[in-house]
Amino acid sequence: MKIVVIGGSGLIGTKVVAQLRQQGHQVIAASPSTGIDTITGEGLAAAMKDTDIVIDLANSPSFEDKAVMEFFQTAGRNLLGAEISAGVKHHVALSIVGVDIMQNIGYMRAKLVQEDLIRQSGVPYTIIRSTQFLEFIGGIANQATRDGEVHLSDVKFQPIASDDVAAFVVKYALAAPLNGKVEIAGPDRFDMYQVAARYLQYMSDPRKVIANGKPEYFGGEVTHTALVPAGAANLGAISFEKWLSTQLQRV
Repeated sequence: MKIVVIGGSGLIGTKVVAQLRQQGHQVIAASPSTGIDTITGEGLAAAMKDTDIVIDLANSPSFEDKAVMEFFQTAGRNLLGAEISAGVKHHVALSIVGVDIMQNIGYMRAKLVQEDLIRQSGVPYTIIRSTQFLEFIGGIANQATRDGEVHLSDVKFQPIASDDVAAFVVKYALAAPLNGKVEIAGPDRFDMYQVAARYLQYMSDPRKVIANGKPEYFGGEVTHTALVPAGAANLGAISFEKWLSTQLQRV
């Protein structure tokens, strides 16, 4: 099949493209650097010709409320419009667990608008809602560092390895459209500050992690369980400990 991966050069996109090519599919890794731009529309029509499946993994370059909303609205309309014209049979998008209950956060509002555009488009679709990636833990700790201490929330946190995310994306892309959503998560659940503390300890990072008691994420207040699946979810195979061991090997 011919498959276009929007955001094909990113963390998840590169893994998805590689897996699909290994299975013998014709894959276009689409990004502005390859002449395919969902914001300007450049190259979209040509890329969609004879395309069976589109996988949208693109992310906004800015997380500022207005900018991120404009990104997902513009990219979504341009991409879905091109898919409708070309007769694409399956649209797959990666979204976020709990996005609909964190609407006080600008990024989450924009992601839900993206989901709504997909649902209303008429293109057969599958929305994959994922928990945060294990690869984000270091960045989360850095952003929460004040005077050498890491101040983090005690909200529940169930991060998933990017390799597992990519495998799920490939699985659902090659299956029949759900015309609905599915949730994926890591196999281990923690308090957010606990997983950061264990990560820093494994990485021999001397920073102390302190639970600040504030249920927040992305600068907004959330419920303690907003970031984890509320019901049944597909769990990744890579545990936190297994993932950590691979990080130590790369240092």
